[in-house]
Amino acid sequence: MKEERFPVVDPLLEQYKLYVEMAGRVTEQRMQTNKFYISLLSGLLALLSVVGGLEGLNQPLIFGLVSLLGISLCFVWYLHIQSYRQLSEAKFEVIHELEQKLPFPCYDREWEVLEKRRGERYFQLTRIEKIVPLILSLPFIFLLLYVLSGVL
Repeated sequence: MKEERFPVVDPLLEQYKLYVEMAGRVTEQRMQTNKFYISLLSGLLALLSVVGGLEGLNQPLIFGLVSLLGISLCFVWYLHIQSYRQLSEAKFEVIHELEQKLPFPCYDREWEVLEKRRGERYFQLTRIEKIVPLILSLPFIFLLLYVLSGVL
């Protein structure tokens, strides 16, 4: 009877591959979270346009409450992005440690390449991403200020 041979699996490499996959999943979760907040905030803005066309409602109160809700959601979204950033940074720190034990440190090399580019500044995606909740909070802030000024 012929003895079957199984390929030798490097546990460190398997752990590295699994960990890189998990880091990718965190990024996917972050994108889903962003989509959720964008949909929710867009829905709130649409609700404001519907309420604005209705008569007999206490529009200043509704506009004020929806504005506060929108501002609060933008703040919580910002905190979510910050939390995902911290989680990703920790994961990539571990990945960089694992790479030191592998033949080629891909992610370390990637950062070296980004830092070498002359005349170009690399903007970390999370830093750009954190601007979006701030921008989307502006309509709610302006509406709240409008309501508080007593114009409505």
